[in-house]
Amino acid sequence: MGTEFKPSIEQQMLFRVPTARAFAAFIDPSITTKFWFSHSDGPLVEGKTVTWEWRPYRHSVAVNVVSIEPDKRIIIRWGDEIKNSIVEWNFEPRGDDATLVTVSNSDFAGFSADQLVPVAIDSMGGFSLVLANAKAYLEHGIQLNLIFDKAPDAIKN
Repeated sequence: MGTEFKPSIEQQMLFRVPTARAFAAFIDPSITTKFWFSHSDGPLVEGKTVTWEWRPYRHSVAVNVVSIEPDKRIIIRWGDEIKNSIVEWNFEPRGDDATLVTVSNSDFAGFSADQLVPVAIDSMGGFSLVLANAKAYLEHGIQLNLIFDKAPDAIKN
């Protein structure tokens, strides 16, 4: 009798910006496209589904917005009908001008047992880059392009 393996990852980063600004960066694609994906067909709105695109990679993902608590928490389920997972962001004020942003990825559905560990590790690395990219952009206005520079040979011309 074995137990089912259910991976979950968590990453966090202190953003030296007010909580409302950190939260907006993950809701509003006009900001998020400066540090993560290249295009979205709309902002995150509870109960809606949007599509995020990484156009240089010719990759897109459906994002179902499960829950939004303004300036506190965002929960999405992303992926396709077979392979998907839950992503949750939490925003914890640290005084008036700082926010601890924690992101977790869990409930990986549709992956084989052999795929779960590599998918979770890839997720952990990806969210580390997203948080670092967002921090540089929100605090200093610098677009590091970490997402697209990580795998330049995967870019499709």
